[in-house]
Amino acid sequence: MPQEKSENFFTELLKFVLIAAVIVVPLRLFVAQPFIVSGASMDPTFANGQYLIVDELSYHFEAPQRGDVIIFRYPKDPSQFFIKRIIGLPGETVLIRNGQVEIKKVDGSTVTLNESYVVNLGNGGDATYAIPQGEYFVMGDNRPESSDSRTWGLLPRQNMVGRAFLRLLPVQNIGFFPGGTPAQ
Repeated sequence: MPQEKSENFFTELLKFVLIAAVIVVPLRLFVAQPFIVSGASMDPTFANGQYLIVDELSYHFEAPQRGDVIIFRYPKDPSQFFIKRIIGLPGETVLIRNGQVEIKKVDGSTVTLNESYVVNLGNGGDATYAIPQGEYFVMGDNRPESSDSRTWGLLPRQNMVGRAFLRLLPVQNIGFFPGGTPAQ
């Protein structure tokens, strides 16, 4: 009898592990993945060491939007992951003047971004960036400490992993779509 209980326990344990793997592995590979913020480029929105869950699914059904905080593979070294905010969309022109960001939209209208999340301005002079189809202009919220599209160029759409969906740590800052902004 003890031999039969032991075999039954291991059989049930094996079933549980297989079912868990069938559920967890596809979720982890195709829907969401963890990400730990490293560096100061997104201060004060995201601090070094914060733990995020990245939504990898949404951008298969909808286009990335201005203001989304995204995780992507660095175009110059795809083994590295960066976190930045989308500033300019395909077909637009980004104008930076005296630290202020303006967007010339596809329809010809111009909008000055309300970037209340940016505390530290700087890192670069005035510039203009035309964005072709399939590419995006991204910047960190901590402008002097951010290596972003101003430094290394535009972000190809295929490098995007997903958007910040959930901040889990620190516990006092738990929230969905952390760092999100109203559409501009």
